Parts: sequence; structure tokens; C-alpha cells
Amino acid sequence: MHKVRTGLGERFRVVVPLGSGLGLRQGEILGFSPDDIDREEMVVRVQRQIKTVKGVMMFAPPKGGKTRTVPLSPALLAEIDDNDDRFPATAVTLPWKKPDGDRVTVRLLVTGEAGRLYTGDLFTKVVWQGGFRESETTHRGRADGMHALRHFYASTLLSRAVSIKELAEYLGHSDAGFTLRTYTHLVPSSHQRARQASDAVFGRPGGSDVLETA
Repeated sequence: MHKVRTGLGERFRVVVPLGSGLGLRQGEILGFSPDDIDREEMVVRVQRQIKTVKGVMMFAPPKGGKTRTVPLSPALLAEIDDNDDRFPATAVTLPWKKPDGDRVTVRLLVTGEAGRLYTGDLFTKVVWQGGFRESETTHRGRADGMHALRHFYASTLLSRAVSIKELAEYLGHSDAGFTLRTYTHLVPSSHQRARQASDAVFGRPGGSDVLETA
């Protein structure tokens, strides 16, 4: 992932932390605004994506119409701020939800020079796959699409004992069962968690920790 990121144009490298650090879908990355950040609560309000319908680009709610709140780490905030300092967010006006919908203006972080907008398909072919070509990394098709960043996010959280229910909320899944079915192979073994829980109570073998009788 790091190698591919270095192959991306400098103004687009922020898409990697947005996807792998917030679990955003491609359309949500393209529709991300620094104004979506609540710096006091240290969260991001995921409330829009960019989509294209019949050749018309527009803002729309996230997939399934489900907005969500995702925790934001200080390190990721620093990445976003650094990108915004070097390549300031651009005010973009697009219709909302349908080609003839009310026009809405949003400051977008991920745009090309002079505020150029990319459809998801064009961004994949020109920018994302371009990162693979530039870094001389083999692109394996769908397995190496931008959605892989979202899977990385899920695997990272699960490896650190974030619950399936919480992960489903962060990913915007309406059914935690779907999240479990998708990522069950990444859930740490319950056997190992049980051993760690016991160790926390009983201490190391041969140690001085003993249980007192009630």
C-alpha cells in the first residue's frame, strides 16, 4: 500500500489514509470535505458521496442513504490537514441526488488541478491505476481496487478487538450480520482471546499472583 501511495500524484496521496484510516468508499473519498470533521469530538461525519447518473455528476447520500460518524485519529487528522495546506480544498457545486436537484456547494479535498472533478471510473483508471503503473506494482484487477483500502481498515480494527457491531456502524452497514459474514475470517480466534483474558486474571505461570478465597 505504501509503495502504491508513493506512485500517486502528491495531491492524491491522501486517498490512501481516507480509505484505510476511515473506511470510506471511493465515492465518499471523492465527496470528502475537511468541513466534515468535528475537531472537538475527533470524528468525521460521512454524509455524502459523488456519483454519476446518465453522465451527470452529483452529490448524494452515502450508499443506502445511511450517513454515519467515524472516529478520527490525530495522525490521520494531521495527514488531512497537511494535504489541505498543500492543496487547498476547492469549492465545488453539484446537484443533490438527481441531475436536476438543488445545487449544493461543498469544499472538496480530492480534486485535480484547478478543481478538476473525476468520476469514479475515471479516477480508478487515471489516478489509482496510475499509482500502480508509476510504482511498477502489478495491479491484480478487482482485488487491488480502491475498495481494498476499506478492507484494510476493517482488518485493522478487527485485529485490535473493535467489535463487529462497531465496525458495521463505521462502515455504514445496516446489518452487522453482513459485516460478520464478510469479515469473519479476520476475527481473532476466541480461543486466544479466552487465554489472554485468563492470563489477565491469573498472571504468568509461577508468578506471585494468587486468587484470594472469598
